[in-house]
Amino acid sequence: MAHRLVPARLARALRTRRRQRIAFQTTVLVTVLGLAPVTWMYAVAGGRLRSVSDVPSTPVALVLGAGVKDGEPSRLLARRLDVALDLYRAGKVKVLLVSGDNGRDSYNEPDVMRRYLVARGVPEKQVVADYAGFSTWDSCVRAKKVFGVDRAIVVTQTFHLRRALALCDAAGVTAYGVGDDSLHGELIGVTLYGGFREVFAAYKALGEAVLKPEPQALGPHEPGVDEALAAAR
Repeated sequence: MAHRLVPARLARALRTRRRQRIAFQTTVLVTVLGLAPVTWMYAVAGGRLRSVSDVPSTPVALVLGAGVKDGEPSRLLARRLDVALDLYRAGKVKVLLVSGDNGRDSYNEPDVMRRYLVARGVPEKQVVADYAGFSTWDSCVRAKKVFGVDRAIVVTQTFHLRRALALCDAAGVTAYGVGDDSLHGELIGVTLYGGFREVFAAYKALGEAVLKPEPQALGPHEPGVDEALAAAR
């Protein structure tokens, strides 16, 4: 009787080990897949995150939109615009392409962004508006396909910058990024939420980079950036 129990115990032990091995392998696979989008963003962004002082001079800054209210930029957007101003004043860029949401008549991010910059000394002809930047991906694709931008400095909050750089790369725009983190101590809730949101947004971004969907609005080539660069020369 005892002789027959040994194989049974061995069989149970082998089954247990097999289940443990499968559980471990499943955990590793899920972890790898779960981290893949974030890993991709960090790999693509690499050493492209810079400051105003050390970013290479590039003809165009792509300034990504955020919220506006009553004709004024949100604090997040105002800080992005301030970074764009610093780049322009430092001679790092010649043209500011402001890309944001103008999906309805009562809401217009690009015009608010343009007014903010012009009021602070940027010549109006050096600020070009993209009224169909409904998402980061749309802004990157339209910069390339509609405005003919091949190289750019992307301006947004630091927590958003790696995703923006990865999507610009997927859209065919060679980009460096200068981010704003000045609100990290002031709007802790906003910046923590933004950073947390980026983890989930990375999955959507990776899908966009792989599938390359058309933006919500594309349209023909617009000469605004070309004309602004010609005027700057």
